[in-house]
Amino acid sequence: MGLLLIGFSSFIIALSGALVPGPLFSITVAESAKRGASAGPLIIIGHGLLEISLITLIILGITPFLSSLSAKTIICAVGGLVLIYMGYRLIKDAGAARLFLTGGEEKKGLHPVFTGIVGSVSNPYWSIWWVTIGLGYLVSSLKFGFLGVIVFFIGHIMADIAWYSLISFAVARGKEMMGDRGYRSLLYACGVFLVFFGIWFMKGI
Repeated sequence: MGLLLIGFSSFIIALSGALVPGPLFSITVAESAKRGASAGPLIIIGHGLLEISLITLIILGITPFLSSLSAKTIICAVGGLVLIYMGYRLIKDAGAARLFLTGGEEKKGLHPVFTGIVGSVSNPYWSIWWVTIGLGYLVSSLKFGFLGVIVFFIGHIMADIAWYSLISFAVARGKEMMGDRGYRSLLYACGVFLVFFGIWFMKGI
């Protein structure tokens, strides 16, 4: 897998995950209604700091393990199956999906960067993603050394920044920037991509 493909696919897969509403989405809506359009990017800064710490710990702790053929085979197989399942669920649920952009309860006293960390940790999907897909990407990225990991993370975090900045801006402006139809189209497209890439991933990228 080339560096360009790592960056592009990392962006699309991260976007697919970001599109599904969860704790971080709810926090972004609530904070944006209170603080304005800057809340989204600030929340992702906290989210990104947590992920950088996790990536560092993974690389420092299990790099020898990741270099073995058996580990790569298992990780790619599990990661591929999770990608395919995620894609199937996105396609299956897209038809009834709705994008709600309404303000939530204010979380007084919490800075958006901190809420980004809390929102990430409180989401079980985040942990599952890193144990399966994220770990598989690290295996592929490490073929290019430290540069590969940087490209992977840039693609990953840029998807979060783009989506949550859009949500934050839309809430702050008090109107929807993307209707339900556009949201569903994005879910369908990402679902198809995940199924395709999951099959490719299982071949031992």
